[in-house]
Amino acid sequence: MLLRTFGWSFVVTVLGLAFAAWQWGWEAFGIVLILSILEISVSFDNAVVNAGVLKKMNAFWQRIFLTVGILIAVFGMRLVFPVVIVAISAKVGPIEAVQLALDDPDRYEDLVTDAHPAIAAFGGMFLLMIFLDFILEDREIKWLTWLERPLAKLGRIDMLSVCVALVALLATAMTFATHAHVSTGHADKAATVLLSGVAGLITYLVVGGLSAHFEHRLEEEEEHEHEEAEKARAQGKPVSAVALAGKAAFFLFVYLEVLDASFSFDGVIGAFAITNHIFWMALGLGIGAMYVRSLTVYLVRQGTLDDYVYLEHGAHYAIGALAAILLITIQHEISEFITGLIGVVLIAASFLASVRRNRALAAAGEGESTSEEEDEDAEVTSKA
Repeated sequence: MLLRTFGWSFVVTVLGLAFAAWQWGWEAFGIVLILSILEISVSFDNAVVNAGVLKKMNAFWQRIFLTVGILIAVFGMRLVFPVVIVAISAKVGPIEAVQLALDDPDRYEDLVTDAHPAIAAFGGMFLLMIFLDFILEDREIKWLTWLERPLAKLGRIDMLSVCVALVALLATAMTFATHAHVSTGHADKAATVLLSGVAGLITYLVVGGLSAHFEHRLEEEEEHEHEEAEKARAQGKPVSAVALAGKAAFFLFVYLEVLDASFSFDGVIGAFAITNHIFWMALGLGIGAMYVRSLTVYLVRQGTLDDYVYLEHGAHYAIGALAAILLITIQHEISEFITGLIGVVLIAASFLASVRRNRALAAAGEGESTSEEEDEDAEVTSKA
């Protein structure tokens, strides 16, 4: 079961890492590996959400999501999107950006370095909004209660996440503008940082709005299907077992692709905090995307979602750390390996906390069961 589900992911991992080491050396091998782990870490909750929606679809639409969807996810978001970001930021054509990366890597590196403040501001704001909307929401399950409980109370204020993000952007732009006075050639980039950050905020709001729209349409479709089923039962007619094979299934598919795109942004944008090499990015994120899809299939086939409830928290804390790092790297350089390892440490910590929670709940359940058995034995003894 495990090998059948993750077999292609294992094959792609071995081939991808071997190609990176052969083509670019061991540094590329390490970066691609870190990017793969990063993509899996920040997209774990994506797999859980996908599995929860995908199980409602019939076999045909599940195959569409896992075939056409993987092409969109790997080649669209992980390969084309980074090239587009570089092309727009560096003000060159996409083909020219690829040719520069192949033929003139020094010139390409200069263009990417020059465009880094805009990329970092755009990505930092997008990631920061993901983190803020998560941490300011009042959730039933909390990991770091001493932090999440007061933040959840503050989150009751409307649009607080947008306000906090804009304050962070203004502080970053003003700091960069102050730094520009002592660094020649950066005076115009302070405005670029501000505009790029606003663009990142707008992009997040648009993607979130589309997701909410499709989610609302899905709820309407499911309510309509439920009403039709109730009418059929009242009239003694057979109820269709493939309710989500038509228009509702199509909305599910579109909704899943919008969700996947929104989750892909954090991996793709966060990758710029680790490396500027678009081919290393595409390879590492593509490997990670394969595991995310395989994990989705695994969860669906098992018929259950993951029990490690704090992993989602760890993933979003990793996103928040990447957002801060991207904004800091506008002026200061941070080691790529430190950036990648922060996410891994946060995910590992949340995983271990989830394991401890599950063991504590299991021990408490066994204790209650033992207590009930003792009470029953005592009652039987007294009757005897």
